[in-house]
Amino acid sequence: MSRFFGIDTSNYRTSAALFDSETMQWENSGRLLEVPEGRIGLRQSDALFQHVLHLPARIDALEAGFGKNLRAIAASTRPRAVEGSYMPCFLAGAGQARSMAHALDVPFYEVSHQQGHLAAAALSANALDLLRQPFLAWHLSGGTTELLHVKPEGKLFSAEIVGGTDDLAAGQLIDRAGNLLHLPFPSGAQLEQLANQCEEPEKPFRPKVMDFHFSLSGAQNKIEQLHQKGADAPTVARYAIDIVSSAVVKATEQAVQATGLPVLCAGGVMSNRLLQKRMRRKFGAKFAEPVLSGDNAVGVAVLAAILSGELA
Repeated sequence: MSRFFGIDTSNYRTSAALFDSETMQWENSGRLLEVPEGRIGLRQSDALFQHVLHLPARIDALEAGFGKNLRAIAASTRPRAVEGSYMPCFLAGAGQARSMAHALDVPFYEVSHQQGHLAAAALSANALDLLRQPFLAWHLSGGTTELLHVKPEGKLFSAEIVGGTDDLAAGQLIDRAGNLLHLPFPSGAQLEQLANQCEEPEKPFRPKVMDFHFSLSGAQNKIEQLHQKGADAPTVARYAIDIVSSAVVKATEQAVQATGLPVLCAGGVMSNRLLQKRMRRKFGAKFAEPVLSGDNAVGVAVLAAILSGELA
């Protein structure tokens, strides 16, 4: 066995994972951060505190996987692999991972949260070969709605933002719709369950998409207006998801026509089955399974294997 350890401390989940490059098996130990009822996010100081508090237990849950076969450790140390990208919450995982690597005398690698998402999606979709060629990728999460042009660079890859939202992220819109319906945060899974109960969907508001970019701020007003008119919860939930789907599908259509590249989808919002159905049917897009769509450390561990040269 050749095992690799990864840590990811995002603004939504504390995660640690082990990945075996020979069997391609993985184990993730994750815990959602606790958000007070009625709120739709956390301050960075609160997120950092929770990571420091809960990360040891996430690591302890994987303790049986450590030993002489552990080859390297990696951590997500910033949101994106670009200059100036920074969030304090990643300090918790980076510091712990660096200390562990020193104590265990194995290499330590720094990667980005976004690179981890893409690697996890590629692994889950049985498409790791995509990481060695140019492709388009969506990163749709609570705070990110980015269409990326991904290219191999060194042992890993670079990801240039070429499209997405100019203001409100898709996950923020989903969570605000969920808050309107008194759903717990994060609201994606519960909102999808409600949407599946909608028998007569409203005609969705379609954000204008130009050069792969769109705005979702106006969509929030439309959702609030529908709710104020007395629409039931399933109708409002379906309306919100259809708005996001409309914008993402249109931007993808423009990008695929311009580049001819395959499409990989990552991030928690992309676990929505209604959106996945449209993207698969229209573009043959590849997705992570729901368990690897949201924040996790599996992709970080995969990247440790790639950077070690044990996973081509």
